[in-house]
Amino acid sequence: MAGTLYITGDVAADRLLNTDANALLIGMLLDQQIPMEWAFAGPATLQARLGHLDPALIAAMDPAEFVLLCCQKPAIHRFPGSMGKRIHQLCQVLVDDYAGDATNLWRDVDTGRDLYRRLKALPGFGDEKSKIFVAILSKTQGITLDGWQDAAGKFGDDVPRSVADITDESSLATVREWKKAQKAANKDKQDRPLA
Repeated sequence: MAGTLYITGDVAADRLLNTDANALLIGMLLDQQIPMEWAFAGPATLQARLGHLDPALIAAMDPAEFVLLCCQKPAIHRFPGSMGKRIHQLCQVLVDDYAGDATNLWRDVDTGRDLYRRLKALPGFGDEKSKIFVAILSKTQGITLDGWQDAAGKFGDDVPRSVADITDESSLATVREWKKAQKAANKDKQDRPLA
């Protein structure tokens, strides 16, 4: 991998995401209920603490010990305990089903739909997260499977709405503005009186 994702504000952390599939997958796992930049910086934080991001070595760790590592300040997430457990579970699945390498999730699949199904079966990956990851791989990592746009749903279009659309400072600002506008629109809907 040698992708173009630009998200953390740290050159080394972004390089890790763009060259290590396991880091990218863990970053996507962490991308919920915290700013995107914080989520995707998590893999670099873990690598600095562990000296690696090897799923086999993480899966072999005592889960409670791994969670404590995730909770060290600065924590890797707003909810470091639950997300630490989830990372540990994800690494165990990668070891059990994909020879400890996230690239094996897409290496032997033919379609975006097949990849989507594999992603959705991972701990912590629901419908939207799986679709966004399909889009990230296609838009920023050069992994374009047949039907990837259908599998990515709205995240496969040209509207800059998610981390999959961020490749530089300008696109980061555009995605932030889109998210801000969506949040405001949703708040307006909630504040409207019922007719």
